[in-house]
Amino acid sequence: MNWQLVPQQFATGLLNGGIIAIIALGIVLIYRSSEVFNFSHGQLVMLGAFVTWWFAGGEETGNELFNLPLWGAIPLAVLAMAGLGLLIERLALRPMTGQPLLAIVLMTLGLAQFLEGSAAIVFGIQPKNNFPAPFSPSDVITIPFPGAFNDAIIIKQALLATAIVAVVAAVIFMLFFQYTRIGLAMRATSEDHELARGVGINVPRVFGLSWAIAGIIATIGGVLLATVTGVNLSLATVALVAFPAILLGGLESFSGAIVGGLLVGLAQALVQASSVQVVRGTSEIAPYILLLIVLIIRPEGLFGEKRIERV
Repeated sequence: MNWQLVPQQFATGLLNGGIIAIIALGIVLIYRSSEVFNFSHGQLVMLGAFVTWWFAGGEETGNELFNLPLWGAIPLAVLAMAGLGLLIERLALRPMTGQPLLAIVLMTLGLAQFLEGSAAIVFGIQPKNNFPAPFSPSDVITIPFPGAFNDAIIIKQALLATAIVAVVAAVIFMLFFQYTRIGLAMRATSEDHELARGVGINVPRVFGLSWAIAGIIATIGGVLLATVTGVNLSLATVALVAFPAILLGGLESFSGAIVGGLLVGLAQALVQASSVQVVRGTSEIAPYILLLIVLIIRPEGLFGEKRIERV
């Protein structure tokens, strides 16, 4: 281990983990409300970034329908993606009610391919490097840290800002889910659909709201990622990192999704601090190795609920 790189990688890993956590929250929300593991969430993240880029006049052809600043483009993108979430639930999920769980999971996989193909047709396959990020990639903050490489930790301002926004968004979302009337209805629905119907909760409406909010969360995650990396179709692959974060923290736990995201970010970053080239090359699979170790000890994840079922 190159110990001089550990402080730098630790800080970078935590900041990256914050972005992973906010994306993981959207997947947990859908699972808790409808017991559907949404494999298309990565594509929603990618679409949220593309739609924001489009509202911000990213095409730069001179004939853009919109050419808004970032603070104006984000609310419109949030509304558009919330509408898309509602549309997906109404047209794709609701007709699947009562079908086997495997069929619904396969439907979300097909939906992922449909969304990605549609994005390629509408926006093109070339990366968009003109996302209106508020920070330049060259803007950094230097924090003195004796013992680190060059005795300082260097953090990109864009990465720090996105991590702060991710944490604030996660806190707001958890407070909403814990204390608002809609949030309480979602919690009741996640526990027992039939019981929720019995106390007057409109379960189909809760499902629709869950997908709409998941679209909003995906947009926030897409904007945060695009601020750091730009907009491209590969943003959809972020779900491959969010999945182990969810399972690591516990499939039904919002706090677990946050902790899992931070741990995944740290695992990837700290592996890259290794002095062995072969070990550094395993940073992409490090979250899955960590997940395997945790699940052997706690099959339900760090914060997951133990469920004992009579066979």
